[in-house]
Formats: sequence, C-alpha cells, structure tokens
Amino acid sequence: MAVPPPSPADEPDGQESRSTLTVLCAVALLILAVSLIGGNDASSSGSSSVPPQARQAPQVPGTSPSSAPPRSSAPAAAGAGRPVGRHLPRSRPVRLRIPRISVDAPFTDLSLNAEGQLQAPPPNDTNLVGWHAAGPSPGETGTAIIAGHVDTKTSAAVFVGLQYLKKGDVFDVVRADRSVAHFEVDDTETFAKDDFPSERVYADTPRAEARLITCAGTYDHSAKDYEDNLVVFAHLR
Repeated sequence: MAVPPPSPADEPDGQESRSTLTVLCAVALLILAVSLIGGNDASSSGSSSVPPQARQAPQVPGTSPSSAPPRSSAPAAAGAGRPVGRHLPRSRPVRLRIPRISVDAPFTDLSLNAEGQLQAPPPNDTNLVGWHAAGPSPGETGTAIIAGHVDTKTSAAVFVGLQYLKKGDVFDVVRADRSVAHFEVDDTETFAKDDFPSERVYADTPRAEARLITCAGTYDHSAKDYEDNLVVFAHLR
C-alpha cells in the first residue's frame, strides 16, 4: 500500500514476539462497546514499507450494556428532525476506496457476539474493513461507522495510512444497490482513549456522515493496547 512519506511516531519497541491472541483496541462509546482486533509489534509493522502510526479500530458504541445497537437508521436525539443535505436510501456497503492512501478494500458486516460486543473482521485478512451493520449504512442519514485493522501479526493492514487523510480529501463507498456514496473529509483527529469524546464521534446526525476509525499512539505492552484512537470525520458530498 503506497502512502505519503511517514512522519516520526511512537511504535512498539524491539522484535519481541506477540501472543497468538490479537490485541483488543478498546474505546468506550456511550455504554455498549464493540471491539475490533488489532495486531502487531515492531517485529512486523516496523519492517513494513507502510508507516505503522495508524493503529487498529476502536470499540464502537451501542445503546445499553445488554442490548444491541438499534437496527433502524433513523436519527437519534442528536440528529432528530428532517434530514439535512444529500442522503441515500439504505444499502449495504461492498467496497471502500480511498485514493489518497491507496485503499481499495471489501466490507464485512460486523455483528454482536454473545457478550454484546461486535465481532471483528477476520484477523488474517489485511485488506478488509468492517461496518456497524446495525447502524446507518454509508450514505444514509446519520453516522455510519467504518473500522479496520492497522496491522496484523505479519504485516501492515488496511488502515495503516489513515493518519494521512486531511480536510478536503475524498473517499468512496460502493454499495450493493450499485450506487456510490462519495464522502469528503472534514477533519482527522487523534484522541486519548481515557478522554474519548464518544458523543461527538458516534452520535447520529441530521446529515449523512461517516467515521473511519483506527488506533494510534504508543503501544502499551503491559496493557496490550494502544493509547489513542484516530478518527476521520466525513460527510456525504
């Protein structure tokens, strides 16, 4: 995956091997969390030609500790009222294309497991993104959540270059109804996990928006987790 030249960033030290378990990147959103698996030490990401600064996807919120996120895409309180701007009918996303960072990846649906957490995409597929299938689809009114791995035990993964997106960049979501949702980046921000603005990132909106989410910052070997989350905010053009 070709990306712009990297800037200095913290990454895991040494060549030590990691446990066969993938790393969980945890961010609390509202109440219910959805975990996505991340992945590697410097032993893999540091040797890749793709910069490892962007990390894995965070946990995605729902509505309560014991219930799944709502399957309706109708705006919640934060986005109640008439839709604003352009929006598309519901349709499952099938492919994500981000020209600036050479992403061209298929989607997988992310659903809840028995513990009320969203299943992660297969950990052995480095070119795959997942979407919160119980929430708005990309292009619908509301906030569509798209998350992906930053690396695996063996190599960099789909969202390793996410940090290079900036305001005005564009990406496309090809949908099952053969339409294409064109998004424009509004902002790219990094947040400490212990001070994550859940309401700002995940609340539904009156216009069609999307969030691309991965992990960032220093890798904590004791916690087996990264300290920050990288979030790309975007709206439907």
